Amino acid sequence: MTPVPLSVLELAPAARDATATDALNNTTELAKRVEELGFRRIWVAEHHNMPSIASSSPAVLIAHLAASTSTIRVGSGGVMLPNHAPLVVAEQFGTLEALHPGRIDLGVGRAPGTDQRTALALRRTTAGLSAEGFPQELRDLIGYFQGDNDLIDAVPAKGNEPDIWLLGSSGFSAQLAGMLGLPFSFAHHFSSANTVPALELYRAHFKPSQWLSEPYAKVAVNVVCADTDERAHWLAGPSALAFLKLRTGGRPEALVPPEEAAAYPYSDLERAFVEDRWRDQAVGSPETVTRQLTDLLAKTGADELMLTTMVYDLADRVRSFELVTEKVAPLLTRQVDGTRP
Repeated sequence: MTPVPLSVLELAPAARDATATDALNNTTELAKRVEELGFRRIWVAEHHNMPSIASSSPAVLIAHLAASTSTIRVGSGGVMLPNHAPLVVAEQFGTLEALHPGRIDLGVGRAPGTDQRTALALRRTTAGLSAEGFPQELRDLIGYFQGDNDLIDAVPAKGNEPDIWLLGSSGFSAQLAGMLGLPFSFAHHFSSANTVPALELYRAHFKPSQWLSEPYAKVAVNVVCADTDERAHWLAGPSALAFLKLRTGGRPEALVPPEEAAAYPYSDLERAFVEDRWRDQAVGSPETVTRQLTDLLAKTGADELMLTTMVYDLADRVRSFELVTEKVAPLLTRQVDGTRP
């Protein structure tokens, strides 16, 4: 039995009365603290036109976080390839790897991660990458790092390849990651019903590669850990309310204070939606979170867990990661020690 590596997925959450500067400064402080706590990596997500999230430019934020820390791996969770030319991504992450060798992860996703109007502003088209187009653009991206393009010398990408991951919330990227022999990260935090089937597809289609000899699967999960179950659910309230409004009203909103979220007049249907949202995640005291994450590991066989903690105050976010480190992590083990990117 070996300890399960733990990492952090950070969205630079912005409270309603905070600025983007506040959110990004908080993310920087969090990165420093989780490095001290021994987390393996911190990834930042690419989201656009979402008032509650300030991480719309992963490459820029990764550069800052890597410069503000010294040992923790820093990466994208992820870069949404439909929004960018592969050459641009290769040049950005080649630069990051050249500046911070051995510390950069490039997590790549197939979805645009935003609404159609914003997609049009980003890409000048609302058409995402097709099932046929995404694998080729991914190969183009990898090729720039490995010097496979005879016409374009992608300086400084060539020879500076970060660790490349595929991200997914369904079976498509799982199968592709397996066929290419890449590590795979699944978005259990917003697509829990698809987690086990996708990981089964990944492992069934896995072929040894230059990157991995065995499959390596990481699962991203919502975690809010506090001294009691009641306080953890209270702290999780703003995130639950923001998710509810996004899914039912279509317009994302910034995080409100937890007391305001607790006073929201949920209908029975809305309450059921929120309860379903947290059912397969990890919210509670250290004892509760340990049980929930142990169950998740048993169901998924994950090689690594990536925790995302969306709460209103930075101090509560930091405290959640501290409690996980002190009281939860020592009890999380796995039977097989897989290849570790």
